[in-house]
Amino acid sequence: MRSRKLFQTIILFIGFTMGSVLSYAQRLEVTLPEDPAAVIAVVGKSNILLGDLLPQVDARIAQVEAKTGQKIPQAQLREARLSLVRGLLGKTIQAKMMRESFLLEQVGVENATKREEADAMLSGRARQMFHDAELPELKKQYGTEDLRKLDSMLKEKGSSLLARQRGFVDQMLGHLYLRGNVNRKPEISLSEIITEYEAEKESYFRAERARWEQLTVLNSKFPDEQAARAAIQEMGREAVFGGSMQAVARARSQEAFASKGGVHDWTSRGSLASEQLDSQIFTLPLNKISGVIQDKRGFHIIRVLDREPAGYTPRSELQDELRSKIRERKIEDSQRVALDRMRKKIPVWTLFPDDIPGSKPLPVSIARRNTPANR
Repeated sequence: MRSRKLFQTIILFIGFTMGSVLSYAQRLEVTLPEDPAAVIAVVGKSNILLGDLLPQVDARIAQVEAKTGQKIPQAQLREARLSLVRGLLGKTIQAKMMRESFLLEQVGVENATKREEADAMLSGRARQMFHDAELPELKKQYGTEDLRKLDSMLKEKGSSLLARQRGFVDQMLGHLYLRGNVNRKPEISLSEIITEYEAEKESYFRAERARWEQLTVLNSKFPDEQAARAAIQEMGREAVFGGSMQAVARARSQEAFASKGGVHDWTSRGSLASEQLDSQIFTLPLNKISGVIQDKRGFHIIRVLDREPAGYTPRSELQDELRSKIRERKIEDSQRVALDRMRKKIPVWTLFPDDIPGSKPLPVSIARRNTPANR
């Protein structure tokens, strides 16, 4: 029973951290190679080895074991490693595809030598950026200037300086691909804003609402109702003759907004717990100090500062929000198109072809090399 519970914990952990859990059928169909040097994906001209991902996988499993205080049984460990590798592989393939796409754009269909030269030059620049920008941050984060010690600390977490550098290079070249193919400043016309507003208009309906100032005394703070009433009346006189209801609220009021001068920002009709307050707030004349209002909690005096009828928020008030919403959608659409174009240009062979649209299973020659009987 403890073993089964531990396995459920592992699968939940994997699902949350990797966003992917293998189905029962997939677990039966796929077996990880035993050799860390085994190729588990080919992206364009780049190979991804099992050993590229295993340190992260083993580190995450170690975290689960440390958290639960139990060793994972061997049979369950196999499934956990398979699921973790699968999740990491999908992200790694995506990064490699963007890198390959960027290199392809730089050299077109020129020969392999030109591609290697471009790869070396661009990767060299990205590595320099890693040393100039990323490495100082890592030293600061881990509290050491010693590169060997830093590398050792990273390995404890399933990474290394070399792995971080490689990841940074892929990320940087991938970012350059997206930057060159995604329009991050799309034009947005007034007609698009109007169309967006009309399409979502019902979501911009708002009930009648009001803003007001409030003084309150609570029955629970006084020996009897008469003493509480006397206190609110005194506060009311001070507000009328002293000229500052907010000052009185800060000094003496006993409700949640007292520290803010008793000012209640826009509140919809019907949302207050006190029916007496709700009724008065939406019927009293504006900017007039009310009489004493009693409810089951105590006594109140209010002044309504502003009130708006029920209706739709004007488009003019939503202009910036609508423009931002349309912009984000256009950027997402542009990015989706760029990624779709990338998938069509860059061939991918992987151990998990169902995870990457347009990818293919590993070639038979590679699959055979990964099989224990053929090594």
